[in-house]
Amino acid sequence: MASVASAKYGKDNVRVYKVQRDEQTGVQTVTEMTVTVLLEGAIETSYTKGDNSVVVATDSMKNTVYIKAKEHPVTPPELFASILGTHFVETYPHIATANIKIVTHRWTRMTIDGKPHPHSFYRDGAETRNVEAVIRKGKGIDIRSGIVGLLVLKSTGSQFHGFVRDEYTTLPEVWDRILSTDVDCGWAWKTFSGLSAVKAAIPKFDKAWEDSRNITLKTFAEEDSPSVQNTMFKMCESILGAVPEVEAADYSLPNKHYFEVDLSWHKGLKNTGKDAEVYAPQSGPNGLIQVTVNRSQLSPKL
Repeated sequence: MASVASAKYGKDNVRVYKVQRDEQTGVQTVTEMTVTVLLEGAIETSYTKGDNSVVVATDSMKNTVYIKAKEHPVTPPELFASILGTHFVETYPHIATANIKIVTHRWTRMTIDGKPHPHSFYRDGAETRNVEAVIRKGKGIDIRSGIVGLLVLKSTGSQFHGFVRDEYTTLPEVWDRILSTDVDCGWAWKTFSGLSAVKAAIPKFDKAWEDSRNITLKTFAEEDSPSVQNTMFKMCESILGAVPEVEAADYSLPNKHYFEVDLSWHKGLKNTGKDAEVYAPQSGPNGLIQVTVNRSQLSPKL
């Protein structure tokens, strides 16, 4: 006999833009987000019996996102995600869990003639500020905040040697190399008891994002990295030290390769080793290194 093991459904890619206008100063502030809502609960009969009486229409979820964005602040995103999820689990008795994801896109205020412009902005990269919140009825709110798509590169200050060498190995050891990656970084907050606890933590969310971003950039730039693995662990340690309310930090870093171009075939032109200046950026394959670091040391499970 078949049965539903797990199920969730909702609305994806809800695009939201909100403008806040300060009537006294004339300064406007904008926020653009992409929101996902996925609901769980007593919805099995919609799958097994075609019973739509337990289905909150995904179009209604989209409308709810827009209404709540009008009624409430949308920043920090941790707060807005918690407001949305709490609405769904409190409004519908049969919904037990709301999964909310918010991707906040960058709009940076223009500086014109040395002064911040009151209402003009530009997109200065693909980096986003991400939040994933799980709101469980009567069981609190779990939030993971993060940075995605922060593209970084340094032209020296990275090495990789001493790794396993066997009959499958062709990679040479290097003591100086280009290091580049698309940063995907996250930090998981200790469980909040409810929406009121999230509201009490509002000042901490922006600071944690700023601290985590600064830690990522500073560690990446300044360390003479022995490996991506070791560098990302140090980043996680620093985030846990900077944000006491966080219980875990994680990174997923693709190693974006730049290969030397051997030009010796052209009149003996030297462009390898210490003479390398021209490189060929690679789109793939690439290394992918991931880690999650908890505040408490757990026994490894291998």
